[in-house]
Amino acid sequence: MTTTALSIEDLRSHIGRTQVATDLIHAGPANLLRLALGRPEPEFREGDPLPPAWLGLYFLPRVASAELRPDGSPRDTGVVPAMPLPRRMFAGERVRFHRALRVGEAVRRETALTDIAVKSGGTGTLVFATVQSRVFGADGVVLEEERRTVFREEVKAGERNQAPRREPAPTEVEWRRRVTPDPVLLFRFSALTFNSHRIHYDRPWAMDVEGYPGLVVHGPLTTTLLIDFARDQNPGRRILAYATQARAPLFDTAPFELRGRPTADGRCALWAVTPEDAVAMSAEVELA
Repeated sequence: MTTTALSIEDLRSHIGRTQVATDLIHAGPANLLRLALGRPEPEFREGDPLPPAWLGLYFLPRVASAELRPDGSPRDTGVVPAMPLPRRMFAGERVRFHRALRVGEAVRRETALTDIAVKSGGTGTLVFATVQSRVFGADGVVLEEERRTVFREEVKAGERNQAPRREPAPTEVEWRRRVTPDPVLLFRFSALTFNSHRIHYDRPWAMDVEGYPGLVVHGPLTTTLLIDFARDQNPGRRILAYATQARAPLFDTAPFELRGRPTADGRCALWAVTPEDAVAMSAEVELA
């Protein structure tokens, strides 16, 4: 598919679109995710800090079923226009905290589409959309976020989903944790984030239509696991910022590993690693 067919100029004309949403950081979703992940924290109550990578439980998409694409993803995701490429994947994000969000806090999010770019890679034509958000509490900006989403070409019937270039994972690490991504965890995360993308829960769709070997682990779920892993390895320290980059998909067909190590600048580097020992997602975390 060519950039002309994509009408990249039309897509880029949407840059600058904005959206404002409000929500309440109530305890219910956080306590349900705590149970889904088997976290050791006590039950969240009003005033408790929300873990850094758990904001995806709030500001949920408000999209009617009739407005979904065949794969269950929204046709129009607010500031990102409808894309001619059918397959949508999380590509990574950058988040910086001015202070911790608190359970019970009323918040407002301002979101803007800041870039749309086309690239050609080994897996075909890719369209990257970049969205920036700021979340406000009663005292001003609480956090700033930049999220990247990639849209890809359709997989032809009967073909396997072409894998991206594999990057070997670091082995000289101080921290390791094994994760088993079973379908129940993926279903619960989909439900808690109101994510109806069928690659995460509909095995026939994921395998027969999109050519994956199994159900796909959500990129935001992998992010949450990595940032929680960083918290666990640095007790008593506060996360000021983090950045993630998705490199390859993870599936429910086998356990994968989280790896990490401190870096010389007082930060830490982490990786989610496929069963084939390749990087699925990398993360850098800034700590106080």
